[in-house]
Amino acid sequence: MVRARKFLQIAVACAVASAGVAQPASAAPRDPLRITRFLGEQRVPHKTIFDGTTVGGLSGIDRDPRTGTWYFISDDRWRYNPARFYTGRLDIDRRTGAFNGVRLTGVNTLTRADGTPYPAYGRPASADPESIRFDPWSGRLLWGDEGDRPDATNPDIPISPPAVRGMDIRGRHLGEMRLPTNLQLTETESGPRRNSGFEGLAVTARTITGVTEGPRFEDGTMPTVQRGSVARLTVWNRQGTLRGQYAYPLDALPVAPNPPSGPADSGVSEILPIGEGRYLALERSWVSGTGYRVKLYEIDLRGATNVLNRNTLARGGPYRPVTKREVKDLGTFRPPVQNLESLAWGPRLATGECTLVIGSDDNFDEREVTQFMAFGVTGMTGCG
Repeated sequence: MVRARKFLQIAVACAVASAGVAQPASAAPRDPLRITRFLGEQRVPHKTIFDGTTVGGLSGIDRDPRTGTWYFISDDRWRYNPARFYTGRLDIDRRTGAFNGVRLTGVNTLTRADGTPYPAYGRPASADPESIRFDPWSGRLLWGDEGDRPDATNPDIPISPPAVRGMDIRGRHLGEMRLPTNLQLTETESGPRRNSGFEGLAVTARTITGVTEGPRFEDGTMPTVQRGSVARLTVWNRQGTLRGQYAYPLDALPVAPNPPSGPADSGVSEILPIGEGRYLALERSWVSGTGYRVKLYEIDLRGATNVLNRNTLARGGPYRPVTKREVKDLGTFRPPVQNLESLAWGPRLATGECTLVIGSDDNFDEREVTQFMAFGVTGMTGCG
């Protein structure tokens, strides 16, 4: 069980205490987010060596709007190097919107409270970094650790607790959020499934939100071609107090596996705030014989049921999930679509558009790529 800790390092004095997220359904409507244009694509060559590390597995990105520094977290679990994140620059011309390049500038190892790196895959307390966020209200970084647990095909994997942790810009541990009991990993068919834990993070002036990639055992089966499933969004205030949990309805698989017995997977790979209670969500599938399919949704927690105290979403009374609206089917954009896992706001352009950057995790596989795509968007106010 994850020990509850205060998260004072991440809280800021000016934060609004006890801020809720779910708002009345009658809240004033806002303009929907819209993609206005494609600004360009840049790639990092496969297994680039930078400062003695192998670059790849970039599963989360974010930007410090004050300095223009970008952060890229790798989900490498010491296959090549210890858990780490990179700093860098994305060259986006504010006047024209042209996306001209990507450059790495530094690398930092993620360290535990005792100052040591996280153990490698398959060892107790190893880390599986999946998301990174710069917190402009505290100057710190947050990162999401999916954790690990045994399952039928990997019975000897020890439990490594999932977490939402804080660190400074050098990767030094600053504390972690208190997890709800329903997101703690177990050795039985209860709680989150393996590889279905924390996958995305969002930070606002009032809240910190994490999303699981897929359903807990108690919340139903994984998505199939016949039906979807449900993930959970967990919301804390900035002092680390749990404020609520909301159901995210996952789509059914877009196509059946080929062969029918082939593997398939689907879930939420990242979220990004548009405003309080409103987010973008990347929903990604991988289906044998087809490859990746990814859709970008706008979701809204206003009016959704708080399911924090519901142990199951597969049985029992009714509830209202978050609403979702498709923004773009990225599976039809510049095919073949890659393993898109990251979302971040870039600089505001001279036209008033925000820039949205979407990145891919290459899994250190030469058949996939590390890709960054930039888009102009309207309908939100918070880009830098």
